[in-house]
Amino acid sequence: QVQLVESGGGLVQAGGSLRLSCAASGSGSIFSINNMGWYRQAPGKQRELVAAITSGGSTTYADSVKGRFTISRANAKNTVYLQMNSLKPEDTAVYYCRSWPFNDYWGQGTQVTVSS
Repeated sequence: QVQLVESGGGLVQAGGSLRLSCAASGSGSIFSINNMGWYRQAPGKQRELVAAITSGGSTTYADSVKGRFTISRANAKNTVYLQMNSLKPEDTAVYYCRSWPFNDYWGQGTQVTVSS
């Protein structure tokens, strides 16, 4: 069993930066072989993929965040990060961490609010 705990959310002005962290506990071996991703869900909208990173370090990003967000992982710490720069009000959402495909684990989410 793996538990994912996100942190680092908060309130920031447009143009600012935040760094989200997702710490996995329970099985380090699963963490290191799984893909890790950050998703977000704004009020009234579907949950969407923001960024993902494979066990080998390959990354993918939503078009809306390319060039502004960076996903990275530290397998020794069982942690994945999302560095968010040049934040916009439309980035406001609850951000969730996910680990898959060996089972499918989700964190509880962390709120990111960007004021204009």
